[in-house]
Amino acid sequence: MPIAVIRCLLASFALLVVLAAPQRGVAQDADFAALVDTAAKGEFAEQSAAISALAATGDPRAQAVLEALAERGLYVTAEGQVVIGEDHPDGLRLIDPLTGEEIGIVGSRDVERVRANNSLRRAARSAIGTLTLMSPDPAVRLNAAQTVFSSQDAGALEMLEQALEQEEDDDVRGAMQKARAAILLGSDDPALRLEAVEALREFTDPDIRSMLAALVVQRQDGTYAETDETVRAAAAESLEAIERKLAAWRIAGYVYQGISLGSVLLLAAIGLAITFGVMGVINMAHGEMVMIGAYTTFVIQEVIRNHAPELLDWSLFVAIPAAFVVAGLAGIAIERGIIRFLYGRPLETLLATWGLSLILRQLVRTLFGTTNQEVGTPSWMQGAIETTAGVTMTYNRLYIILFCLLVFAGLMVALRRTALGLQMRAVTQNRQMARAMGIRTGRVDALTFGLGSGIAGIAGVALSQIDNVSPNLGQGYIIDSFLVVVFGGVGNLWGTLAGAFSLGVANKLLEPYAGAVLGKILVLVAIILFIQKRPRGLFALRGRAVEA
Repeated sequence: MPIAVIRCLLASFALLVVLAAPQRGVAQDADFAALVDTAAKGEFAEQSAAISALAATGDPRAQAVLEALAERGLYVTAEGQVVIGEDHPDGLRLIDPLTGEEIGIVGSRDVERVRANNSLRRAARSAIGTLTLMSPDPAVRLNAAQTVFSSQDAGALEMLEQALEQEEDDDVRGAMQKARAAILLGSDDPALRLEAVEALREFTDPDIRSMLAALVVQRQDGTYAETDETVRAAAAESLEAIERKLAAWRIAGYVYQGISLGSVLLLAAIGLAITFGVMGVINMAHGEMVMIGAYTTFVIQEVIRNHAPELLDWSLFVAIPAAFVVAGLAGIAIERGIIRFLYGRPLETLLATWGLSLILRQLVRTLFGTTNQEVGTPSWMQGAIETTAGVTMTYNRLYIILFCLLVFAGLMVALRRTALGLQMRAVTQNRQMARAMGIRTGRVDALTFGLGSGIAGIAGVALSQIDNVSPNLGQGYIIDSFLVVVFGGVGNLWGTLAGAFSLGVANKLLEPYAGAVLGKILVLVAIILFIQKRPRGLFALRGRAVEA
């Protein structure tokens, strides 16, 4: 028998003795030093065995050694000492792997780099993952499980199963189960492969789908990667189950995006529903009220940023009432200065408000410039919720949906529980009768227009978190706002709510199949056909004036 083989067997036997010894938390320095020397100086088989043994010790010092070996940072000095080398302007900074202390700085030619091929480096990375499976930090354990899954090292299976028995974190446990199934998929036992295939159907990762697809795809020579027909059939069934689950998640993602779009449309349209429904005014400057709210948010953030930067995260709570007041006062000024002279003349009103929108946009360009202004997102609105199926729900969109519903609920309470709301509903149903009952319809018109414009300003606060703040901000929503109002029923807030979310979801469901432009065209055609059947929209108001 060759001497090299005998040496290899003796070294392996010694390593097995170390592995079989009772666990004492941290290996003795002599044993650990012997493993480090073997990993650096031994033959290939000895190095592989030493790498596995280092991972099995559980010694926290082993991670630095294995990382150095994987990244070509392990060296041997002229005296034969194994050290970890880190780049330094003057050469290499040497660290003792046993104590972690710095030895000194030497030239790169004064030490010899430990030679490690790709196989050894992969084994070292896999061993690092195994070593950290028992870490007290869940993030470290999760990363370790992901590393084991990538390497699919069968040597990590025992440690992985031990970690699974005591794992309590759901995310980490799922990653460990996925790694275990991936390892079992390479087993020689069909029963274990079948178990792995059944376990993998619970995951929707692209890597899992690729692994299962490789088992069922026929090669050019007519053979399959998976020779067992039962396992192959189970893999095909698991793959179909994953695809069905992904399809359901994709639809759920589209619906969420549609609800998000619908909330934006509702915020932009709800003020228009009030003015259009109560007053019958086609206000083409409504989008500019949204723009005014967005620029109010920008101004308030700039003031807070310059004078009280520690309060920047709370700037939106100041911007919401400020935008409502500024846009509301602008709306009252527009109604009192222009629109009240044009009641009963819809064409002149449309042209006047369109011209006003041009004036307001040019005024904003003069004051703030033509470039987009940056409105910061508070820290509590940053981030997202990501599902394993790839659906991402950003926090800013979630907050806008909740904010939209709160605004809607507040407006409903104001219309039903306040004197102004009662007067507005009376004027909506029968203006002449309301005037005869002593209601000052002119005052109601001004306050109604101000309320609708104020809500548009609040919409601008929300839009500043998801869109560019520019002079043309409102123009992107004015047409959709009119569609929502007409589709839902002029003057009916419940109809506006249903119309906004219906159009938002319909747009997002059509976009993946028809494209953004064609999807909007199809929605527009559907609304036209619907209006032909129901000219008053989904929820038509009832009253003497309406019936007349």
